[in-house]
Amino acid sequence: MANIKAVIFDFGGVLIDWNPYYLYRKVYTSDTDIARLLQEIHFNEWNYSFDQGYPMTLGINEMCRLFPEHAESIRLYNDRWSETLGTTFDANIALVKSIKARGLPVYGISNWSTEKFSQVRPLYEFFNLFDDMVISGEVKIAKPDPRIYTLLLKRNHLNPAQCLYIDDSEDNCRGARQVGLQVVRYQSSNQLSQELHSGGVL
Repeated sequence: MANIKAVIFDFGGVLIDWNPYYLYRKVYTSDTDIARLLQEIHFNEWNYSFDQGYPMTLGINEMCRLFPEHAESIRLYNDRWSETLGTTFDANIALVKSIKARGLPVYGISNWSTEKFSQVRPLYEFFNLFDDMVISGEVKIAKPDPRIYTLLLKRNHLNPAQCLYIDDSEDNCRGARQVGLQVVRYQSSNQLSQELHSGGVL
């Protein structure tokens, strides 16, 4: 990486852990049962629609009508969504602070429903570190659509060739590369720290 003037972070999987299994393990006896549920209700598809800005309450009601045998579990995802969150990745949050201390701006791009992000943002101080954040549900564009990266870049007058993007998803990294961002795929805190230091960001 060269001539980095700004760093852009994904949130889920990089700064905070998220997994629907954390919630459903409290009501199902095995991960096999959870996997079967998520497959039967096409969880990934309708959760992605929330990331794209579809109202969660409306979507939950529609899913309950489509899968009445799973209605209780579907409603649980909305009613107890905060229990899908795991721990924060404090070592990575410390890296964000170190980047800020060097005088570089930091930005965020995250796939997140509008309703749930508005609930979560006040609970975590690390969100206050960011100079700007693009939340997919708010702009109705979700990663890996290249338009969401372009939106952040244009909004903040950033040159993509001078920005580093960090995400744990290869699909999302691919979308970032399409708009000319330099990219690090996150695998571990040690790996990220090493790449930031070797690349001269820290």
